[in-house]
Amino acid sequence: MYDNDMANVEDRINEIKKVIKYHSNRYYNEDNAEITDYDYDQLMLTLKAIEKEHPELITLDSPTQTVGGNAKRKAGVLVKHNVPMLSLQDVFTKEEVYSYVNKMIEELIDPTFVVELKIDGLSMSLRYVDGKLSVAVTRGDGIIQGEDVTENAKVIKDVVRKLKDEVPYLEIRGEVYMSTEAFDKVNEQQELLEKKIFANPRNCAAGTLRQLDSKVTKERALSLFIFNVQDVKGIEFETHTESYEWLKKQGVKVIENYVKCKTADEVWNAIQSIGETRGKLAYDIDGVVIKINNLEDRKELGNTSKVPKWAIAYKFPPEEKETKLIDIEVAVGRTGRITPTAIFEPIRLCGTTVSRAILHNQDFIDDLDIRIGDTIVVYKSGEIIPKIKFVVKEKRVSELKRFKIPGFCPVCGTPTVREKDTSDIKCINPSCLAQLERHIINFVGRNAMDIKGFGSAYVKELIRLKYIKDVADVYSLFNYRSELIEQGIIGKEKNTDKLLEAIDKSKKNEAQRLLTGLGISNIGKVAAKSIMKHYKSIEDLKNTSLEELKNVSDIGEISALCILKFFEDDKNCEMINRLKEYGVNMAVESDGNVDNKFDGLTFVVTGTLTSMGREDATVLIENHGGKVSSSVSSKTSYVLAGENAGSKLTKAQGLGVAVISEEELVNMLK
Repeated sequence: MYDNDMANVEDRINEIKKVIKYHSNRYYNEDNAEITDYDYDQLMLTLKAIEKEHPELITLDSPTQTVGGNAKRKAGVLVKHNVPMLSLQDVFTKEEVYSYVNKMIEELIDPTFVVELKIDGLSMSLRYVDGKLSVAVTRGDGIIQGEDVTENAKVIKDVVRKLKDEVPYLEIRGEVYMSTEAFDKVNEQQELLEKKIFANPRNCAAGTLRQLDSKVTKERALSLFIFNVQDVKGIEFETHTESYEWLKKQGVKVIENYVKCKTADEVWNAIQSIGETRGKLAYDIDGVVIKINNLEDRKELGNTSKVPKWAIAYKFPPEEKETKLIDIEVAVGRTGRITPTAIFEPIRLCGTTVSRAILHNQDFIDDLDIRIGDTIVVYKSGEIIPKIKFVVKEKRVSELKRFKIPGFCPVCGTPTVREKDTSDIKCINPSCLAQLERHIINFVGRNAMDIKGFGSAYVKELIRLKYIKDVADVYSLFNYRSELIEQGIIGKEKNTDKLLEAIDKSKKNEAQRLLTGLGISNIGKVAAKSIMKHYKSIEDLKNTSLEELKNVSDIGEISALCILKFFEDDKNCEMINRLKEYGVNMAVESDGNVDNKFDGLTFVVTGTLTSMGREDATVLIENHGGKVSSSVSSKTSYVLAGENAGSKLTKAQGLGVAVISEEELVNMLK
């Protein structure tokens, strides 16, 4: 029995290690965290608790014994650390803070503590030789090496290139961050350029510091606070705060508003005070650092393999704020589904200003019992998506009315219908302009016909001017070339011809892309692929039966009925005929290489492939009966990994999924 219990404990530890390593890689190396800091911390606490009970199961590669992150070569060469850039021991409760402070008071003679802001950014050390900046290094693996980011560091306004005193050697460590104002400006620019929006300032700062082009780094206005002297020659300091005062005289920007304390009560009061001003700062903080001030005391205490014993970090709980609900808007989606959205007084959460949150449906609204005028508590799910946690009912004014989604479409006025056995309320008017707009955006989008340069602004304007009334009208636009140029809807002659050329090119797309773009309920990209593997053409699909559709992999009865209903509509059939007349491909090309060697196998393709593109690899796998998934799981058969494979490769290794190269994939077919 004992052996079985121990085996279960070991399995549990290994499972948690894999999850932590995966999310650590996402945070430190990919600058794209999937979970909140709080959720990550809870995983670490669970692992520590189990290892404390079973110290014999602690291994050197455990996340509790190592520093997160790996050095990468993206922004420069690797540099060895002269002084390890360790992480800090995290604590989450008042009791833990008091325990640490009182322990230090017992062990040391009359210690002083320094309480500082914990900036949410990316750690970097600066080395000065004879007073001049020599090299800037990221944390990397924290122990052995980090990335050389000297050129990017030089364009950060807070980085001092030359000290006033020419000390022989100085190494200081700080946090590179982005102010909320700078972050908003970057995202505004990203939006204008139709590029990916950054989730939070920390991700943006980390990605910017690793940029290969220092001009981009300069444009994004990074900032820096120094929080420690790592090493120094030619001058001596007795205390941490003394080193701060000297650095200030050199023009170096150190952590602001730090507080010196003597007792646990003073430390806790300082933490509380910082917490109260958290939302008023010009940058994000995720906690408070408590440090021993005397440097000799620090030497005496020393470090573990992962953290210094002379400091801890108190982490704030996930940020949430009260605000006032000022309205509930309803919008119509591509399928006619009515979606309510809460509009509230703007608040700052996790580095961004938010004023909207999806309310999903009437049942969700009723469960929350939310009313316009209510005081609500908002948080960010995964530190990204704003959500309403609850209504502060004790602050409610008694006469507030319950909110009901209107019984008519807010765009076309058609009465709405609640679908049977669902929470969805829908507009059933197929001519509704709101549905048409989203339908066309879906049709020209990357997952469907992938017509380059056909942005949503063009779609809206062409619908408004009645050039587009359904998807087939996209291919009639060439008939109006002169009008389009004259009115400047798409731009001048060059831009108009460029878009018309892209539209014409899309006619040769695979039939599965057309099927995806038709906007049939429940038929997305994956389902469309499965369907068109089964049928030779859209015409064959049009004439199919319910029984045959149910035999298609990944297609259930509901999806099958949606397809039949679509082709029963005369308007849809007329539209398909027009698409055919315009020369849009409706058939699946036969391929002599098709077989079922990969039948029953699921692949994930990741990284840069050198001998074939990722799309080519996907087609190759699917032509031989395999499936291609976008995410790695225990059900994945193989991960086809190219260069810079990233987190999917890490997750595959953690789950024990077989990883293959392009050459191995081709050999599997021989």
